Amino acid sequence: MGKLADTAIRGELAPGKYGDGEGLWLLVSPKGAKRWVFRWKFDSRENSMALGPYPSLPLAKARIEATRCCAAIAEGKDPAQLRRAERQQRRDEEARAITFKEGVAAYMAMRPEHWKSEARKTEWLDLLERYAYPVLGADAIVALDKHRVLKVLQQEVPPLLAPSDGRVLMPGGPLWTSRPETAAKVRLRIEQVLDWAHAAEIRSGENPARWRGNLKELLGKNLARRRRKHYRALPYKDIPSFVDELHERRNLVTALALEFLILTTTRTSETLGARPNEMDEENAVWIIPPERMKAEREHRVPLCARALEILREVRALHGNSVYVFPGRKRNQPLSNAALLALVQRMGREVTVHGCRSTFRDWVAEATSFDRDLAEIQIAHKVADDTEEAYWRSLMLEKRRAMMNAWAAFCEGHIGDNVVQIGVRAA
Repeated sequence: MGKLADTAIRGELAPGKYGDGEGLWLLVSPKGAKRWVFRWKFDSRENSMALGPYPSLPLAKARIEATRCCAAIAEGKDPAQLRRAERQQRRDEEARAITFKEGVAAYMAMRPEHWKSEARKTEWLDLLERYAYPVLGADAIVALDKHRVLKVLQQEVPPLLAPSDGRVLMPGGPLWTSRPETAAKVRLRIEQVLDWAHAAEIRSGENPARWRGNLKELLGKNLARRRRKHYRALPYKDIPSFVDELHERRNLVTALALEFLILTTTRTSETLGARPNEMDEENAVWIIPPERMKAEREHRVPLCARALEILREVRALHGNSVYVFPGRKRNQPLSNAALLALVQRMGREVTVHGCRSTFRDWVAEATSFDRDLAEIQIAHKVADDTEEAYWRSLMLEKRRAMMNAWAAFCEGHIGDNVVQIGVRAA
């Protein structure tokens, strides 16, 4: 070894093979690229192994690698197998260093198509941040077992109290029994992350968060989940008083977001993921892009005077933000959990999504607006694609009249029966 000089290697070399001795060769391609290989005979067969490119692997280090290979051969070992074993050992060591929290981040980054909106992404992560990270966020993902997962599901959570009178809205106790729906979502998300870690060869063996044949046998059926209340949509006659209560909380972005959702009859994810550039305030229209819609079609929502006022109020509270309704972090939207918590604090056993049903009931029972007009407003399909494009463009102003009537009803400016202001769609 030592036939090659570093100064000669740094210069231009004709394409070909240059031996340094003891199996170390420098290969030069027709384009001038240089790389090191080690060649040897093992079990009567000629073998070759790439060591690395030059100059990333300088001459001195290439010689050290070649010396190690020669020592392995002298001990009757195959240098290629030895290198594969070393690489696997490094991968194992790197895997042992990956925490569950880092694994979640990698899992989410690998599936960008799954997150149709930042609101959905934030809501998915929020439960893990609140319930899983405090217990196992810093744990090595490769070492997680069912006992650690059980600790997450059986952790004690405090009762949720109404701030006004201290009334218990949700009992405290183990997460699995006191928040059964939440616990089920947390378990599923842990399972999904660990499934990804298994597929990525970060961990092996059974998934400790798996339900059937695993946690189900330890936790049993969640009776609290079976006895849960099925919260209904708010009766439309109660909407004015509900909105009036929201007005008492106008300094809260959560209350403003919920009122905006009611006035626009949009889905929770559409409201929470709303961005300022979607709002055409001059023409009083909210243009939701296809990628944020369930049906993946652009949706135009007429904005009533109060909805426009809410946009101004939110800006006054939080200034310019990435999202119309910012969460705790300015670059993240308000979470779905925040809306649910507000409804619970108000003592209402209703769902946020149910506000859309409330609107449909109002249209059907208290107005003469056409049913299809209401269906288009809540972004439901009412015709084939060609006909529907026509209806959606034509009916924006007719929907505006309907939504102004809805806003007037919500604000308590008109009574239950508004047939006289309804217009039958042609």
